[in-house]
Amino acid sequence: MLQTPSPWRVEASALLALALPMIAGNVAWAGIAATDLLLIGRLGAKGVAAGALAINLFHALLIFGMGLVTAAAPLIANERGRRRHSVRDVRRTVQQTLRAAFFFVLPAWLLLWQSEAILLAMGQQPDLAHQAGLMMRGLQWALLPFLAFTTLRNFISALERPIWAVVIMLLAIPFNVLAGWALIFGNFGLPALGLLGAGLASTLSSCFLFLSLLGVILIDRRFRRYRVMGRFWTRDRERHRAVWALGLPIAITVGFETTVFNASALLMGLIGQASLAAHAVAIQIAALLFMVPMGIGQAATVRVGLAHGRGDSAAIGRAGWLALLLGFGFALGAAILLITVPRLLIGAFLDLTDPANNQTAALAVSFLAVAALFQLVDATQAVAAGVLRGLHDTKVPMIFALVGYWIIGVGVGTILAFPLGMKGLGIWFGLASGLGVVAVLLLARWMMRYRLGLVGSP
Repeated sequence: MLQTPSPWRVEASALLALALPMIAGNVAWAGIAATDLLLIGRLGAKGVAAGALAINLFHALLIFGMGLVTAAAPLIANERGRRRHSVRDVRRTVQQTLRAAFFFVLPAWLLLWQSEAILLAMGQQPDLAHQAGLMMRGLQWALLPFLAFTTLRNFISALERPIWAVVIMLLAIPFNVLAGWALIFGNFGLPALGLLGAGLASTLSSCFLFLSLLGVILIDRRFRRYRVMGRFWTRDRERHRAVWALGLPIAITVGFETTVFNASALLMGLIGQASLAAHAVAIQIAALLFMVPMGIGQAATVRVGLAHGRGDSAAIGRAGWLALLLGFGFALGAAILLITVPRLLIGAFLDLTDPANNQTAALAVSFLAVAALFQLVDATQAVAAGVLRGLHDTKVPMIFALVGYWIIGVGVGTILAFPLGMKGLGIWFGLASGLGVVAVLLLARWMMRYRLGLVGSP
């Protein structure tokens, strides 16, 4: 007699089947960004500095836009939970999310067109601001196709079939390298465009991502039936408002999180070059590890959203707690890794045999010790935020992000670093404390979901 698997085992299998491709996709995205930096690095230190200015400005708006279109995943998951074979409402959610992205991009393009003036107003060197502005003239057009790709990725993820997005993102890495090699350095008979070419290559890569995934969706019978491009310009004001109502708080939340790390880099720059370099290395390592809990959180949004749409409070609890447990388990392993072999990780970014790097390496080791604690709270807040998004709860978490990241994180870090003399280590303790506050608040809100009326009584 066959034994029926427990609901917890079924949920764990479904969560892992969704989370692993999401994690792989996040790592692939990081790989695309890494190839951009590697190619620009061949232009010299000045090119790297100008490129970094352009990329940071572009990413500030890109991350905000990605937060906005993230609304598609919980909206579609909720609809599928409510009506398993829903087609029309899912299609309209995709279309209205794409429209929301378009309306966001229009003013963003106008702003990015003035990148040189913006960077000059921020006190950047005129020659670097000019080169960064030149790169932006090619890069800014990547905003719309990448947000459109992200919307379609959220669509297929909410259908619990995310693997095609992973395949396409992996293919985009060599495409990005070839496009950059051709346009930056003038290969394949093309003119050498330098930083402008780097920006154009990123735009072409974003178009490749969007058009490839759209092609799969239009051809694959599992996606084709939704006809996501059918009657595209049909108005649905109520659903359009729902996208903005759910997505805008997510966008602001990730904006708070992203800008607090930008602020920490500026504070490190006030301390010294070695501290800033060590901070950059430690943040890169922490950011790569963060791809895992971020993917778990994205999967949790879908799984919780499906259960929420069905009105199944027990399934909501299973999906949320399993995601939190999985995220914390990974973070615990990552923390052990950071504590036991920090120099091995740092060696991927710094030549540890060069005595000139000794101070930077020592500082990076101390930062990674704090990052071990950082991992535990960062994973918890990332997954908890994803779980709450599945319940369409985004406004209060946005307030938590403001308080935790900026008031606590930056405030504590600044006090520890400067008046109390802890310097770079103080800034890292500030970041950890801010993330810790957000994690505790989000976890408490999840535990109080019945009392707060986020879900029905068990």
